[in-house]
Amino acid sequence: MRLWQTAAEVLRKEIVDALRDRRTLLVVLLSGVLMGPLVLIALSTLIAGFEARAEQRLVLVDGVAHAPTLVNFLQRQTFTVNAAPAEYEQQLRNSSLAEPVLRIDADFEQRLRDGELPRIAIVSDSANRRANAGAPQLARLIDAFNHERATLALALRGVAPALVKVVAVDEVDLAGPQTRALQITGMLPFFVIIAVLYGALNAALDTTAGERERGSLEPLLMNPAPQLALVIGKWGAVASVAFLIAVLSCLSFLPAQWLLRSESLQALFQYGLREALLFLVVLLPLAAALSAVLMAVAIRCRSFKEAQANSTLVVLVVSVLPLVAVFNPAGEAGWHLWLPALAQHNLMTRVLKGEGLDLQQMLIPGGVALALTIGGLLLLGRMLRHAAVK
Repeated sequence: MRLWQTAAEVLRKEIVDALRDRRTLLVVLLSGVLMGPLVLIALSTLIAGFEARAEQRLVLVDGVAHAPTLVNFLQRQTFTVNAAPAEYEQQLRNSSLAEPVLRIDADFEQRLRDGELPRIAIVSDSANRRANAGAPQLARLIDAFNHERATLALALRGVAPALVKVVAVDEVDLAGPQTRALQITGMLPFFVIIAVLYGALNAALDTTAGERERGSLEPLLMNPAPQLALVIGKWGAVASVAFLIAVLSCLSFLPAQWLLRSESLQALFQYGLREALLFLVVLLPLAAALSAVLMAVAIRCRSFKEAQANSTLVVLVVSVLPLVAVFNPAGEAGWHLWLPALAQHNLMTRVLKGEGLDLQQMLIPGGVALALTIGGLLLLGRMLRHAAVK
């Protein structure tokens, strides 16, 4: 009983110290709360821009007078055909022009009447994302024009167009709405993990190296309190901040959906209270482990700046591991569940897909996080027992 009472007193003291530095705490909380929603809103704004341009159904043509047949076809497809600006190539290079340009040679109609193969070009810039996104649609329009002309030519010669079509192809997309939305929102788990990481980082450095630099750690160690109580109290305060960041980050996506500007993304992104709770179940063990590991690293340092430098390796590992899922075309593997951060990223991705989480998927990452937490606390207690670094 005395152990837990002492641990509670240390926890209260550490939380009060954290609340005193309100500016840093406010920055950490706001970054954790706003990071994910801001990314989600930015994505919706980008998609809304693409949708708005698609609704315009605009085609820019260089040499519009050279191909009245093609222009007629495009207008019959309810597209508006405008002449391209004079300096369209330079505008595409500097991204001031958001549409690709269809360039037509002067002999287009003559070659088309003579049965020759006229050539046209779709001018875009791969570095100009907005214009490059419209190039595939323009290519599909030209394919449709080719198909129409070929069909008419065969019909005039008394040949059934079906004779040249050997196979009929139907496209079947097995991905559900949530899986399709994941192509856009798949980065959200990464930002949540990063928010928890930096929330735990600031608290862990302040309660260890920060106290050593301020000269308040040694007086605390001189108190006749059980060593375990000091470890649990300090770790509890850091973990509480990390837990708070995790809760705010996961719940912040709920009101963020009200601000989405893209109707298609609103329809696809299905994130409710169930998904937020599953995110928390996945994140909280990782938050506890990160708190213990970062404290164990920082307690060995004499200053806050030195602790920041030594914690860079932990930050780098946690930031890089989720990228394994991005660069692994083979999909998830069994060993992914044994890597912290990567396992949590994969599990949260499954939640966004609408898939369930079985017990094994939860136990392995939870067990690894528990082992890291215990190992970090043991190292922290050992360093406190020896008065940290001399």
